[in-house]
Amino acid sequence: QVQLVESGGGLVQPGESLRLSCAGSGIIFSQNTITWRRQAPGKQRELVAAITSSGSTNYVDSVKGRFTISRDDPNNTVDLQMNSLKHEDTAVYYCRWGATLWGKGTQVSVRL
Repeated sequence: QVQLVESGGGLVQPGESLRLSCAGSGIIFSQNTITWRRQAPGKQRELVAAITSSGSTNYVDSVKGRFTISRDDPNNTVDLQMNSLKHEDTAVYYCRWGATLWGKGTQVSVRL
């Protein structure tokens, strides 16, 4: 079955960390760029971080220096290490493989 499944979300205090993981099945993980995106209530979905098949990374300015994306192609996983979390990081986080394959998301909530 072709799918992506995210995990690792939760409710944390400001300044704490979370590590999100995205596991793929039914695909050759290494063939595509993988992105983490998020959608906060009432806002459009935005790109948070991307990692190409060669390992190049890119981040939205608001998370630079705090978030790190990494991939483990043999195990078909991509992680997002999120440090120094802020309330404004609260959102549903999705991973996407290539242009069309999405996971169902995992909720990240950071208290005020």
